[in-house]
Amino acid sequence: MRKAILATALLLASTASMAADNGIYLGASLGDANVDIEQGVLQVDESDTGFKIIAGIRPLDWFGIEASYVNFGEPERNGFTVETDGISGFGVFFLPVGPVDVFAKGGVISSDTDFKQKNVGSFFRDDGTDFAYGVGVQFRLLSLGVRAEYEKFEIDNLKDANMLSIGVTYTFL
Repeated sequence: MRKAILATALLLASTASMAADNGIYLGASLGDANVDIEQGVLQVDESDTGFKIIAGIRPLDWFGIEASYVNFGEPERNGFTVETDGISGFGVFFLPVGPVDVFAKGGVISSDTDFKQKNVGSFFRDDGTDFAYGVGVQFRLLSLGVRAEYEKFEIDNLKDANMLSIGVTYTFL
């Protein structure tokens, strides 16, 4: 009898931990951001520590909408620095497998890029709205999620912009 009660309690707890992920969530991520820019003979293809602040809503177990502020840090090479940041918006498709979600997302980023030389100032500036996508996995425990993800940003005038990050989210019911 005790085994049946324990099994029922575990089943209810696991169902509650899976369902708790639906709702509005906030979070943050930190990771390795790579930016590759080439202007004439000048090129910076470096990584720096990047971060993002996340806000989203997950109305269904398999779908959510997410927005984030993304900062790619300040990669530098030979006295030239690239500062890129932006606001991104994604549709996120989740595949829940118990307390783990595998997800893929697609959307856009509205970004600003400033390519400058140290002690001289801006060499090149650009802004625009471009395609972005990513994949990841997250582990959920009640309202807390720990995620790892890779995102790619197809920003005009950058040969490459991507981020590999680890972060946390908290879902409000």
